[in-house]
Amino acid sequence: MQERWPARRVALLVVAAPVVAAGVMLVVAGLLRALPEPGGGDVAAGSPSIAASAVPSGHPTSSPGEAPAPSPSPLRPATPPPDPVLVGAGDIARCDASGDEATAALLERLPGIVFTLGDTAYDAATESELRDCYGPSWGRFLDRTRFAAAGNHEYGSRDAAPFRAYFGRAAERDGVTWFGEDVGAWHVIVLDANCGQLEGGCGPDSPQLRWLREDLAASRARCTLALWHQPRFSSGMHGNDPSVAPFWDALYAAGADLVVNGHDHDYERFRPQDPAGTADRARGITQLVVGTGGGELRDFGRPVPNAVVRSSIAHGVLELTLRSSGWAFRFVSVDGSFSDQGTGACH
Repeated sequence: MQERWPARRVALLVVAAPVVAAGVMLVVAGLLRALPEPGGGDVAAGSPSIAASAVPSGHPTSSPGEAPAPSPSPLRPATPPPDPVLVGAGDIARCDASGDEATAALLERLPGIVFTLGDTAYDAATESELRDCYGPSWGRFLDRTRFAAAGNHEYGSRDAAPFRAYFGRAAERDGVTWFGEDVGAWHVIVLDANCGQLEGGCGPDSPQLRWLREDLAASRARCTLALWHQPRFSSGMHGNDPSVAPFWDALYAAGADLVVNGHDHDYERFRPQDPAGTADRARGITQLVVGTGGGELRDFGRPVPNAVVRSSIAHGVLELTLRSSGWAFRFVSVDGSFSDQGTGACH
């Protein structure tokens, strides 16, 4: 006859059974955790759950205990900066006329760097004329004005002092009214063509010409633009000005591309030509006369060689886009009665 288990043993078994079952479950769970991840090798203790080979090269994985690093955004090509735009004219403001206010309205809707080509305020660019005549129209864009060439009317005031003070670095640098500055792929030069007012004039041995040759030699820009007041070639009332011929000699020798002037109150465009006024498609300089900023417009005289477009019927401004290897230009008139546009390539 089998011996009955004492009641105490039975009670112990009843209590121990759940404990043993729990232990077995823990052992099984541990074995499952030790199994390798599907599709990969063993993962070392403390390592991320993603194999290192699955992470793109050059991107860090997360450290233990940290959230996984976010996936990098797809790389997008950098957007190149827009081509610089210059907008301006010469022969601008009178207190007894409104032409400058009409062209200032164009500046208001045409973005870009503002330039002036001389005779900014009639009759002598005095402090009061600049303040009261130029100021309410083009003076509203003084913060956009980077290049201001001196005209003959600026020298109606001694040494063009009010003009120089009003425009500051846009008109004068290092104590002189000629300077150069890179704009995009271009080197932009401002010259003073009031040769009779300058020490040494504008001759080949003058301070300005020595500076110009050195500046051109030092420039590494692909394209070159020069701005000044009195044009070398013109079919307008003033005609050709031989005193600035040394400017053309130096610019042509250096391979300059574009010259923009004022002085004659009209718009005129020339085909590329050399310093003697001979057409030269290979190395010639293109010249534009834009004396249409607001002064009274004047008729042309006899057309000079290589002048291809002429107009004196509308005030307006030149919009000039400086591209990496050329330019685009557009003459914008205040009333839409005349326009001219085109492109050119740098040498």
